[in-house]
Amino acid sequence: MTASPSLQTAIVTGSSRGIGRAVALELARQGFAVTVNGVRGVEDAAKVAEAIQQSGGRAIAVQADVADPAGAQRLFDRAEREFGGVDAVVNSAGVIGLKPVAELTADDFNRVIRVNVNGTFNMLHLAANRLRDGGSIVNFSTSALATALPGYAAYNASKAAVEAMTRVVSKELGRRGITVNAIAPGPVDTEMFFQDKNQELVDRLIKMTPLGRLGKVEDIAPLVAFLVGPEARWVSGQVLRANGGLG
Repeated sequence: MTASPSLQTAIVTGSSRGIGRAVALELARQGFAVTVNGVRGVEDAAKVAEAIQQSGGRAIAVQADVADPAGAQRLFDRAEREFGGVDAVVNSAGVIGLKPVAELTADDFNRVIRVNVNGTFNMLHLAANRLRDGGSIVNFSTSALATALPGYAAYNASKAAVEAMTRVVSKELGRRGITVNAIAPGPVDTEMFFQDKNQELVDRLIKMTPLGRLGKVEDIAPLVAFLVGPEARWVSGQVLRANGGLG
């Protein structure tokens, strides 16, 4: 299918649930044709794409593991074939895996790095070569970098790498009018947030947040829409910390 040159298109990795799902729905509301992505199975991603279509938008669902270079390439290939090109890439696929270093195995650590760092890199590499001029990239970091709580060594290491890549790639792609930014959410009420956490830790994180609540996916998705929209063309190489004042 050949898309109109005026059609704005976006790939949102990890968008079958959580923040990624909210981002896909929000970008569709803003007029983007969205490539929805999931890794565990296409059913949840297909439901997101169907919801967009039922609301009058355009979307496809693609099962792909972006931590695998071939999977990331397949995601780009499908988006380009369906919509004619890609204007925005949102790297929201991620895992958390909280364990103290004494209990963290090499396999545990490598799994977090594989998804959060390699997956982001694979999409950045493709975007650097295939994103249309004037496009946008939004990566996902975390405000947990500032809190440095026990158990977060692997996760924080992976997200520190994402922030470093964000700043470098923004300079590499700036001459093509491509903006590259990251969002670093605080604790957000998603399935992934509650993994590996007991209620004591959840309550502690809520108390640490000056606004006194968990974030919602609806607090994050509009920020992505802003960063890929026309109002943010002078914003690049930045990390936006959306965390209720956590730090």
